Amino acid sequence: MSSSTDTGVTDPRPARIGVQIAPQHAEYRELRDTCVALERAGVDVVLNWDHFFPLAGDPDGAHFECWTILAAWAEATERVELGPLVSCNSYRNPQLLADMVRTVDHIANGRVILGIGSGWAERDYLEYGYQFGTAGGRLDALARDLPLIEQRWSRLRPPPVRKIPVLIGGGGERKTLRIVARHADIWHGYGTPEVIADKHRVLDSRCAEIGRDPRQIERSAGVAFTPGRLTERVDDYAANAQRLFDVGTRLITTALQQPPYDFGRVRDLVAWRDEVNASATARR
Repeated sequence: MSSSTDTGVTDPRPARIGVQIAPQHAEYRELRDTCVALERAGVDVVLNWDHFFPLAGDPDGAHFECWTILAAWAEATERVELGPLVSCNSYRNPQLLADMVRTVDHIANGRVILGIGSGWAERDYLEYGYQFGTAGGRLDALARDLPLIEQRWSRLRPPPVRKIPVLIGGGGERKTLRIVARHADIWHGYGTPEVIADKHRVLDSRCAEIGRDPRQIERSAGVAFTPGRLTERVDDYAANAQRLFDVGTRLITTALQQPPYDFGRVRDLVAWRDEVNASATARR
């Protein structure tokens, strides 16, 4: 079984850039036009999130629902992959969610990623009438529901256009990374490259426990390393992307919080991606 270092160094996947458009403090038209502009700028994946209220700025400001937006973006784009970072497992019956994802996948002609997590935003739960419970209980529900989602995909007619990639976000070593090892095609982590590298080692060991090749799981992380989910106060995004790439991350993400959107970091990351991938191609 490969070590985490080997997993990163030998991963043949190219670098990819994902951009999360927070569906807050903007008119829908701005969100759609930004998604289209990101596709034209050359990003690989456009993401949103699955919450019911803004996570930054005015907590009662404008906000839109996750999967409805993704269906509309699927019609507005042609190339980029689309998905949530991440959909909350608690908010929908898992069989219904599977059908929703499959339907959006058809609208997008096979470009959907199911990003999913166990949930954490207590206000969403309380105001929409969901039982918040405990973090452990929500993780147990995620482990229970992912097989139901996978089974429903196998039974739907028509089936999904492709095998829908499952992205799981979170870094809990006792439960979350075991769920990732069993079900994920992409793992999304949070933290510095050093933290991410440590999580890679744990994830690799979780894969070893069930006999899965850890290289089957693409590694993803945000390019901002500062504390907090929504804080992006770094200056050199390309350098940060390289540090993540060097520890095995292949999908590098950044976020656009609210208009006016700063595309400078996106252009820097796309240019970095093209240079890194060209260098890798030249070495082969």
